[in-house]
Amino acid sequence: MNELIQIALTGLAFLACIGIFFGIGLAIAAHKFAVERNPKVEEVMEVLPQAQCGGCGYAGCEGYAHAVVEDPDVPPNLCFPGKEAVGQKVAQITQKQMATRENAVARLRCDRQDGHVSHKHYYIGFDSCAAAHIAFGGPSRCHYACIGMGDCVRACPFKAIHLQNAMPVVDEALCVGCGACARACPKSVLEIQPASARVYVPCSSKDFGKTVKDVCQVGCIACKICIKSCPAHAVFIEDNLIHIDHHICMHASCQMECVAKCPRHIFRPIHPPATVDIFANLRKQNATSSNLTPS
Repeated sequence: MNELIQIALTGLAFLACIGIFFGIGLAIAAHKFAVERNPKVEEVMEVLPQAQCGGCGYAGCEGYAHAVVEDPDVPPNLCFPGKEAVGQKVAQITQKQMATRENAVARLRCDRQDGHVSHKHYYIGFDSCAAAHIAFGGPSRCHYACIGMGDCVRACPFKAIHLQNAMPVVDEALCVGCGACARACPKSVLEIQPASARVYVPCSSKDFGKTVKDVCQVGCIACKICIKSCPAHAVFIEDNLIHIDHHICMHASCQMECVAKCPRHIFRPIHPPATVDIFANLRKQNATSSNLTPS
C-alpha cells in the first residue's frame, strides 16, 4: 500500500515539474513575443460607438482605431455613426486636424413598384437577395431592379431600413450613411448620397430607350435631356448610368430644370415640399396636354 502511495506521489511530482517547466516556457515566450499596444489605440476604442459597420473602410472599430493612431494620413472623422462629436474626440486624442464631413444617407435607386415591373419567373429558395440574384439575375424583368428580400435590412446595424411592399424604405433620421446596406445589395440599387442633396434618380438601369420602356413605366431611358437642361452641369452619364454630382447641384442656383424636363419624371426632388408641389403640377399639366386630342 505504501509503495502505491509512493508511486502516486512520484507521478504527481513529475507532472507538477512538467507543468512548472512549460508554464515558465510559456511565460518567457509571452514576454518575448508580446505585442506592444499603443495606449492611444485604447483611448480611441473607448470613444468609438462600436457599431462595427465598416463604414470607415476598415475591419471594424479596432481596425480603424489602429489606423487613425498609427497612420498620419488617416483622418479622425471617418466614423459615420459617431459623426462630428466622435470625430472631435478622435482628433483630440491623435492630435490631428479635424476636417468637416457632410452627413450622408442611403437612398434607393429603383422604383420597381411605380414602374409596374413584372416578374420573368418566381423565385423559390433562400429568402435572400444574393441567393435570388444567382438565379438568372433575380425574378424581375428589369435586370437592375431591387429584388426586395431584405439583405439590406439585415445588414444595417442601425435598424434604419425596413421593407414596405417588398421594397426597402430608409429612415433618414436613423441612417448614418455607413454604406453597409449598399455593400450587401447585389443589385447596387442603394447609393450613399449627401443628406442635404436636392435631387435623386430612383433608377439603376443601364439599358436604353425601348428596352427600358418594355419592362418599366418610369425607368430612365438615357435620353440625356437632363444633361442638356442642367445649367450647372451637375448631371452626367457614366457606364450607361445617369449620375448627379450632388456637391455641384447643391450649390447651384437653378430651379431644378432636370425635374421639370425629364420625360419619364424620374428626377425627383428630395426635401423641399414647395418645389415638389410646383413640379408635380407641371407633370400633371404635361400629362393632361399629352392626352388631349384635336376635335
